[in-house]
Amino acid sequence: MMMLLQDVERFLRTHQMAVTKFGRLAAHDPRFVLDLRMGRIPRPETEARTLKWMEEFEAGNRAMARPHSFRIAANDEPAFETKGFCYAA
Repeated sequence: MMMLLQDVERFLRTHQMAVTKFGRLAAHDPRFVLDLRMGRIPRPETEARTLKWMEEFEAGNRAMARPHSFRIAANDEPAFETKGFCYAA
């Protein structure tokens, strides 16, 4: 777990990304990084999924690194859908 936190912290510094944004995109939990800092131990599947997301993001494959809630709107413009609300990407 400690290694995951170090990798996440390095990623956040490199990409100047807010911890809550990272948590929403990578783990679908805005408190994910804050909880890791407080000692949260993620399940192995969550850790693997987070590491994979970071690799895809860094490889420039932003489409694969999008959260599952990302979709293409009817007008072909990217949008995020969260709890019934749709936001332009």
